[in-house]
Amino acid sequence: MKLKSIKVPDDAYLEKIGFIWHTDDDATPYIANEIVEVDSREADAYYEAANELYDMFVEAGEYVIENDLLHDIGIPFNLIDAVKMSWDNDVHWHLYGRFDFAGGLDGKPIKLLEFNADTPTALFETSIVQWATLKLNGMEESHQFNNLHEALVDNFKRLITMEEDVSSFEERYDGWKILFSSVKGNIEEENTVRLLQSIATQAGYETEFAYADEVEFDAEEGVFFKEINYEYWFKLLPWEDIAIEEADLAMLMTQIMENQKAIFLNPAYTLMFQSKAFMAILWELYPNHPLLLETSFEPLEGVAQVEKKIFGREGANTIIVDENEEIVAQTEGEYGEFPSIFQEYAQLPTNDKGESYQAGVFYAFEGCGLGFRKGGLILDNASKFVGHVVTVEQV
Repeated sequence: MKLKSIKVPDDAYLEKIGFIWHTDDDATPYIANEIVEVDSREADAYYEAANELYDMFVEAGEYVIENDLLHDIGIPFNLIDAVKMSWDNDVHWHLYGRFDFAGGLDGKPIKLLEFNADTPTALFETSIVQWATLKLNGMEESHQFNNLHEALVDNFKRLITMEEDVSSFEERYDGWKILFSSVKGNIEEENTVRLLQSIATQAGYETEFAYADEVEFDAEEGVFFKEINYEYWFKLLPWEDIAIEEADLAMLMTQIMENQKAIFLNPAYTLMFQSKAFMAILWELYPNHPLLLETSFEPLEGVAQVEKKIFGREGANTIIVDENEEIVAQTEGEYGEFPSIFQEYAQLPTNDKGESYQAGVFYAFEGCGLGFRKGGLILDNASKFVGHVVTVEQV
């Protein structure tokens, strides 16, 4: 793995562009002062892996639905109908997600760790901060695997066109409005949502922002804010949190879907993809696929492995054990009540300090943006964001 030291934009500049969460709780910068050098073949491989895996997720999703396996992968009972309805109707378009990968550098094979299909983070970092960093350091901004912003513009248009070609958007758009929401008090989530709102506005929609507790729902009429009815509601609220913590809202959203009064982004079926248990289904359908790690609902035998909670986040409640079942690393967290899955351990690329680097590839109709996270053996909420550059001699 090749790393290049760089200068990071100062805090004042980052705040000017809306990136407020530039400093971690320990007062250290969140954006690393280095970038990963990736050659064009490695960038192409990340792109192709994301595209191939998404096709596999779709095929496996159909298998889960047809065989009534939603309970098996942990989908809460009060969202089963919403997942099925959204899956069966193409108007429930998947806007974006992020694949997390091990490997891909130094000739190491790319391996899927998980798919953050519902509420992925690092959108702002990947789409904007990376560009700003290259520009500050006198590098050619286009030397990245990163057209995330443009891909999202087009994918917003596909909410209407329902096809790869988005040229018919303007003639088919009929004033449909998108309401964007996050939870009040979380500036990272709010500014990420406001970025998505600006992208949707650029795509051609009428948009508005409201905090989640300001939005009103009517089973018969749909989604409202300040007495205005919205055809789409984008919420940076995990579907599983809605199911568990907001049961009344889960019921209302399901009824609104049944009455075809609003479309929710990301769709309910992304919870199926988000469940880490889904990777056990993938392994069952595609055993020994080169992009997959063996994953099971039961502990694996004789191999180093990672125990993860199916709806865990940011590395919480994760245990790594070696082939002798000795614990190598472990984290605590708030997701202990969820079931576990067991995934073959894949070593991440490391630097000379032993810090690990995990690739994240955004997907919006196709692979469209690469970034890295740096941290310990288990990447948690203290990990750093690391940008990348596609080396000039390989472009």
